[in-house]
Amino acid sequence: MEHLPAHRPLTVVQLPDGQHVYADPTALPVQQMTGPQVVHIHQAPPDRTVQRVALGSGVGAGAVAAGVYFGPLLVAALTAIAANLALLAFLAAVLVWGVVTIVRSVGGTDGKAAAKRLRRER
Repeated sequence: MEHLPAHRPLTVVQLPDGQHVYADPTALPVQQMTGPQVVHIHQAPPDRTVQRVALGSGVGAGAVAAGVYFGPLLVAALTAIAANLALLAFLAAVLVWGVVTIVRSVGGTDGKAAAKRLRRER
């Protein structure tokens, strides 16, 4: 095995045109640093925007992790609450419709006759 060349691992290198290729970094021309790369917040994916803002403003990683964990949890809880309220609203509408239907069938279509009956009974 001594007659084989030394193993040089290939690494992923980003070419100047933006492509990523597997290449030996020693065989590539030297790239000059152009300065710090600026990533604007509006170009970040939506799920990372809050994290970038939080980390950029000096908030610790624990707060970012809490936001990542509790964000979807809060959305799920609010969705469940909204679904329960929608069900209660539907149930209330059905009950009101039922009461109105029963009152109309007992007292006729005119509500004045039902009001007279109620006043007489008191």
